[in-house]
Amino acid sequence: MVGKRNILAACLVLGLAAPCPVSAQGSDRFVAGVTDVPLMPGLRAIPETTLVFDKPDGRLVRAAARGDGDQAALWTFYDETLPQLGWRRLGRGHFFRDGENLRISVEKNDSILIVRFAIAPGSE
Repeated sequence: MVGKRNILAACLVLGLAAPCPVSAQGSDRFVAGVTDVPLMPGLRAIPETTLVFDKPDGRLVRAAARGDGDQAALWTFYDETLPQLGWRRLGRGHFFRDGENLRISVEKNDSILIVRFAIAPGSE
């Protein structure tokens, strides 16, 4: 049986041609497609929104998650958690690490949060 790590490696190699299938991208504890951006407890990935491309100059990731909660708790979670993983906060929902920008946006739809994550190469 082929492990998730092997499938993810294959997706990264082939990522220029097609997005990686979500089932190969890890657990519900992390943003789909990455292993270095955790999902806030209570959020669940929205698999059909995930795109992962690995390019020579960096990765492009688009993913979304939904769940119960409030925006203040979400911002507190990411402002406290991401710096522990090496991401430097540049502003509300904007983080930078190792030549990559991470942008997080959130909208509230009734009592449900929809959170969007985008990683792209760039500078501060």
